[in-house]
Formats: sequence, structure tokens, C-alpha cells
Amino acid sequence: MKESLENAHKFKIWKANLQTNGLKINNIEEIYTRHRYNGEALFSLVMLDANTPEGDKIPPICFIKGEVVCVCIVLIDKKTKEKYLLLVKQRRIAEGGFTYEHPAGMVDGTKTPLEIAVMEVKEETGIIVTENDLIDLSPKKRLFPSTGTSDEAMYFYFCEITLDKTEIETFENKEMGTEYEFERITTHVYPFVEGHHKINNSNGLLLNYLYLSYIKDFETLKQI
Repeated sequence: MKESLENAHKFKIWKANLQTNGLKINNIEEIYTRHRYNGEALFSLVMLDANTPEGDKIPPICFIKGEVVCVCIVLIDKKTKEKYLLLVKQRRIAEGGFTYEHPAGMVDGTKTPLEIAVMEVKEETGIIVTENDLIDLSPKKRLFPSTGTSDEAMYFYFCEITLDKTEIETFENKEMGTEYEFERITTHVYPFVEGHHKINNSNGLLLNYLYLSYIKDFETLKQI
């Protein structure tokens, strides 16, 4: 059974935030909703008729995507201490070509962002981490790639894993992803700076900056 937009976790969060910030909602028109394999509302395009506390009409179009987690997996050579980024490669609709990204996934109403992060790392890289392994880089704050037309909000985490070089190399070109979501993902390992330059989405670039700033690795920060 397809989930109605009104019952969707992401819709409820979006609407509640509008009201918390003082908007008077007159009408929400559902233009289109895409559902997942299990009937969950995945994406929605809506037209909003609402007034701001200042008495203005807010721009009406919103693409409802919901909350997303993104995890920076840093593999550290046990001997040399060199840092490597573990990235996933897949085709994306923005251009149709391959993109290099950090493991990421959408938050639903059944799990916390941290639980989703643990699950996505396993599904997309094969690495098993615990919630305690992940460091929150945006504590108590959601970050928005673009606030003008979408409600998409990001939670950023990182995890450092120290391994032998031969173990690090085993994560190169692993086939991952889930068949039921039609994912065709491969994993790739790059020295940190090289991996950073492979990424072309702002979320991934920001996550690298947040990570390096958090651990105070200013030498690497200068290189990117």
C-alpha cells in the first residue's frame, strides 16, 4: 500500500518546522509523489500557499526529500598513518554520469539518523560500524544544501579505521548496493586529497572540510 504524503515522516517534519517558524499555512497542493518499492513516500513536489509572520507570501514550490545522513569513512594506514577516503561510485540523475560520494542514505520514520548511518555504511561499503564509532559533525543542527526550493537536511558523521595497507586495498572496486533499490555501486579508495578532488557534490566537499577541521588536520586542509 502506498503511503500518503500527509502520513509521511518527512512531510510531517517539514510541515511542523514551517509552523514552528511562524508560517500560516493556507493550503498545500501535492503535485507529484514518487514512492519506494515498499510504498514509502520517497520524494514529493508540492505547491505551498503560506504567509510569513511578516505578512509576506513565501515562494511556493518545494521539493520534499527529507533528512539525509552522509558518512566520511577514513581508512588510516597502520604503518605510514596516511589517510584514505573510502568513496562509493554510482550514476546520478543530475548529469547521468558517475559520481564519487561518501556513503549516504535517507532517514525514514523507523530509525534515528545515527541508526540509518550505520546501516548505510554496511550496505554501501560492507564495513560494520557501531553508533559509538561514528562522530557527529553537526550536533543538534541540521545543515541544508539549499534552502530555497527543498527541505533536504543533512546529518554529517565520520569514522576513522586503522588498517594494514593490504586490508585497505581490499575495499577497492567492491560491488555493493541493494538490488531491490536498483543500486549499482562500487567502492573506491583514494589518498585523502585525491579522493576529495573526485567528489563533485557540495555535501561531500563540506563533509571533508568539517572532518579535517574537527580533527585539526590543517596540513591536509591546506591541500584541498
